[in-house]
Amino acid sequence: MGLKIEEARVIVCCPGRNFVTLKIITNEGIYGLGDATLNGRELSVVSYLEDHVIPCLIGRDPHQIEDIWQFLYRGAYWRRGPITMSAIAAVDTALWDIKAKAAGLPLYQMLGGKSRTGVMVYGHANGRDIEETVEEVGRYIEIGYQAVRAQCGIPGLPSTYGVSNDKMFYEPADADLPSENIWSTSRYLDHVPKLFEKLRQVHGWDVHLLHDVHHRLTPIEAARLGQSLEPMRLFWLEDIVPAENQEGFRIIRNHTTTPLAVGEVFNTIWDCKNLIEEQLIDYIRSTVVHAGGITHLRRIADLAGLYHVKTGCHGATDLSPVCMGAALNFDLWVPNFGIQEYMRHAEVTDEVFPHHYYFSNGFLHPGESPVHGVDLDEKLAAKYPYQRAYLPVTRLEDGTMWNW
Repeated sequence: MGLKIEEARVIVCCPGRNFVTLKIITNEGIYGLGDATLNGRELSVVSYLEDHVIPCLIGRDPHQIEDIWQFLYRGAYWRRGPITMSAIAAVDTALWDIKAKAAGLPLYQMLGGKSRTGVMVYGHANGRDIEETVEEVGRYIEIGYQAVRAQCGIPGLPSTYGVSNDKMFYEPADADLPSENIWSTSRYLDHVPKLFEKLRQVHGWDVHLLHDVHHRLTPIEAARLGQSLEPMRLFWLEDIVPAENQEGFRIIRNHTTTPLAVGEVFNTIWDCKNLIEEQLIDYIRSTVVHAGGITHLRRIADLAGLYHVKTGCHGATDLSPVCMGAALNFDLWVPNFGIQEYMRHAEVTDEVFPHHYYFSNGFLHPGESPVHGVDLDEKLAAKYPYQRAYLPVTRLEDGTMWNW
């Protein structure tokens, strides 16, 4: 009879934050897990999977990963978008998990084997002011990080993206209904260069420094920021403008040599095709869960490699450990790897999602477990039911809605 998909179900839980996990089970009892979490819109993906995808999976050969991917993408008139691609990604990741289990090999071996011995990761340091951020960066360096993203409060603004009281487990989806942040571009542009000047003075030049603008600037404002930070030699500036108007990156590129990273909200290769082919970015941050799974992310990475663009996959806490395990196996294989974001999950999350990956001296290692190395304790997960949580919204000081 051969291996067949016998059952598939969606598990939603909230061990500190909401996660959506797809579990695909075969007739031989081999199962695979895929992450389907879409922060702030989780239940939309649940419905897509349960109502539209799972019925089409039963009875199929789980080894036919490419054909199933094409069926779910090409076979649907309504393509692309975060809901569709997160659902496809969950199926794809679970199928790769099953294939690796059936072969008794780590997932990276199924992709072609290791291209490196470990995966360099960066952590998130933040503080209410420059002094506190400098101290937090130092703490990450002491832990062993070789790369750190730095964010700090802006004088005159009551709250700032990336700054929280919980230094290690920052989670922006913080309310049953959206909270509101206030933004000032002029205050921000004046303050951020001072932060990185101080970081270089205190911590020197051996640590890689990164910064996330979170879509807040216009292209010419972004160019100004990139120019002002050139002496500080940042590893990258992330999401410096909204990526819908990709012409904006050409303006930025013409004015600064600070490396640019974008893509965590991208869902397909079509979202980044022009940016990559015109070499307007240096790092593509698309993820396993939001860009159609390992199958599609490989295509994005291969295209990027032709144009000297490296990977820098999103890895905040809105991705479950299932996604992180898959991402690490992908990172270990992909030839044009750059860096991997790594925000540590809360202890309760790690208990619900036991895993083999581990951090050591600035690098993350997936372990030698067959598969992607992450499991789900369903009984424990059931103790943490879904809780509605929204990301904040942002307004300018005069009340105008702005980009989150």
